[in-house]
Amino acid sequence: MSSLASRFAGGRDYLAACTLGLPSRATVRAVRDDLDSAASGRPDVAAASRAVEDARAAYARLVHSPVSHVAIGSQTSVMTSLIAASVPDGAEVLCPEGDFASLVAPFAHAARGVRLRTVPLDDLADAICPDTWLVAFSLVQSATGEVADAAGIAAAAARAGARTLCDLTQAAGWLPVDATLFDATVCHAYKWLCCPRGVGFLTVTPEFARILRPVHAGWYSGDDPWSSCYGTGGTLAPDARRFDVSPAWQAFVGAAPALEMFADADITDLYAHTTGLAARFRAGLGLPEPQRPSAIVTWPDATGDALARLTARGVTASGRAGRARVAFHVFNDEGDVDRALRALGTIAPAAAAPALSYSI
Repeated sequence: MSSLASRFAGGRDYLAACTLGLPSRATVRAVRDDLDSAASGRPDVAAASRAVEDARAAYARLVHSPVSHVAIGSQTSVMTSLIAASVPDGAEVLCPEGDFASLVAPFAHAARGVRLRTVPLDDLADAICPDTWLVAFSLVQSATGEVADAAGIAAAAARAGARTLCDLTQAAGWLPVDATLFDATVCHAYKWLCCPRGVGFLTVTPEFARILRPVHAGWYSGDDPWSSCYGTGGTLAPDARRFDVSPAWQAFVGAAPALEMFADADITDLYAHTTGLAARFRAGLGLPEPQRPSAIVTWPDATGDALARLTARGVTASGRAGRARVAFHVFNDEGDVDRALRALGTIAPAAAAPALSYSI
């Protein structure tokens, strides 16, 4: 664990990767070097463009997707709205109740008679019916940390002939994911992947891509962006790059080393580390283990008292939907767990969880 954790300058008592990931030393160095070059009158656009492609390739490896299926973006809602724009008039879109607004709102406001139906996450697979055109859900729920039964949902959608869209924003970086299970996925990389804000990715199968309209097409959507800067933009890229938006160059300069770091890491060890810390924390609070292990722990906190106690003791956490929320990532260890429990007035039982040791 220490070799990967050492790539971060901080992280002690920071339990909010589900809100905002911390930049690695390499990301900080890359962004500073880029700023220094620009400030000296030598902005390196070619290097920034290479960083975009390095980031795209690293993300593809991380989520086990062909790189030709990966488009770059900047915001989850914008990437989702691309798909919402192609939902047939009057078709049904099925989502979990309480999922993140950036995934759900584009469909709620698609108009054209598009019908949005929501059900509890655990009922999602069973709720898919022949009228369902698309099932859109977050693999890990932002408000609760619940992990969806991705395989079960994908299988049920396939049986019904429905398409699938999965948001990987709260999953990629600690949970092993396979984007090829779904027709499309979206991910904003500023959380668990520790990238600068403004770096996102869309994966889409060639079959699904054929029915999507490139409503955000611009100069970077061309097969050769530097020759499609004017007029109609010329010929769009033949693969997922046709859905690219113009990249935030500096953000991608910082993202490339972060994504390469996570793509090279042993995700199985990272999963064991993060969920092990979360299990230790749940045991200390007497919370039940979820059906599927999660690196995010939430519990009722309608008054905000728990969050206030954590904050007063220097622990960075978050509150969402009337619940306190903590998250454990690569830069956290058992000490973070136990200090958070002490801040909440709970002494971690010695037998709550075994000592954790991983080779990340």
